[in-house]
Amino acid sequence: MCALSGTGRLVDVGDTQLHVVERGEGSPLLVLHGGPGLDHHEFADYLDPLADRHRLVLVDQRGQGLSPACDPATLTLRQMAADVPALARALELPRYAVLGHSFGAFVTLQWAVEFTDEPGPAIVSSGLPSSRYLERIGQNLQTFEPVELRERVAASWAREQEVRTAEDVAALLHDQMPYHFADPLDPRIADFERRSDGSVYSPEVLRHFSRAGYGDIDVEDRLGGVRRPVLVLAGRHDRTCVLEGALAIAAGVPSAKLVVFEHSAHMAYVEEQERYLDAVRTFLEEAQ
Repeated sequence: MCALSGTGRLVDVGDTQLHVVERGEGSPLLVLHGGPGLDHHEFADYLDPLADRHRLVLVDQRGQGLSPACDPATLTLRQMAADVPALARALELPRYAVLGHSFGAFVTLQWAVEFTDEPGPAIVSSGLPSSRYLERIGQNLQTFEPVELRERVAASWAREQEVRTAEDVAALLHDQMPYHFADPLDPRIADFERRSDGSVYSPEVLRHFSRAGYGDIDVEDRLGGVRRPVLVLAGRHDRTCVLEGALAIAAGVPSAKLVVFEHSAHMAYVEEQERYLDAVRTFLEEAQ
């Protein structure tokens, strides 16, 4: 059962509802945002060119964006991965692809591992197969330049565990964003913030996951069982979801394809938009 909600709609997935916004027509592509605590506005209009051939289903994952609050006990990577086929069934999609970025990539990879019988390819954008790679965040911060931004970025991560309001989330994301671009002074950071305006932030979800190791990512030893085509997208200079993690995914999944963006950090769909879109298009066409 679906109900209109703003410019999108709420879709019943069993124990909760997910807010989705759809753009375009063609083969379905479920798009999972990062965060946690963000919503589909993270992608702004950067992926919209794909809508000429694909039905983009931009999802506010459980408890986030305009999706209603849910039982905190269900805020796990496994449950969010289970939401993917539940949403596909509710939308009556016999076949679909999934693209997840950052935290959404953790969910996508969990889905690929857990639901091997579900049809369709997976796109893991700036993702990791294990929480152990997150240790590199602190190491990379120690050498992050310009120095005047280093303390600001470090403080933004510390605030995640105590964040209380949507305004708190917006402020820490603003402070953190230079760390996610290859060039911390990239003028496109301001453009990204302008284009993604309208986000409905969920401080309780960010607080929950930041206190719980961002979902306790742990699928590295199960990648060999993935039988679907998987595209791994990674920025050469990603300081958060480091390239080593992407290499491990590509090495572990039998049918994986790896694309490294040489001039990007964590935000390749912004930093190298055209090449990012080309990689996604080509992969989806080959995976049909």
